[in-house]
Amino acid sequence: MIKYFPAPDIEKQIKEISEKLEMRHDIDRIKCIRSVGSQSRYTIARCHALPRIMQVALDKKAHYAIEVISERFDKMNEEKKTKTLIHELMHIPKSFKGGFRHHGDHVTEKNVNKLYEKFVEK
Repeated sequence: MIKYFPAPDIEKQIKEISEKLEMRHDIDRIKCIRSVGSQSRYTIARCHALPRIMQVALDKKAHYAIEVISERFDKMNEEKKTKTLIHELMHIPKSFKGGFRHHGDHVTEKNVNKLYEKFVEK
């Protein structure tokens, strides 16, 4: 069974990445979770959004959760962890309204690597 735990260490990293890369995310509406027990074979992390219907029903603005899968994420070196978190942040659109930017033209390994190099420079 999958279990979820708050991940303040990941929230701190997300905040640092977002600030250094000037991503303009509303950090207070991004929560980070560490999960244990996922049956997913290849997933390292994933980004979740509060669906629009729930935003309206709960009278809440969009919120995002970045989940790191402990069994894989925690074993990686710092470069891979940072690149993974950059990748997940890239899924969150600038509009910050609950949607996603998908893989393809924006969330690509090439773009992640460019942002990682910029992050390291700063």
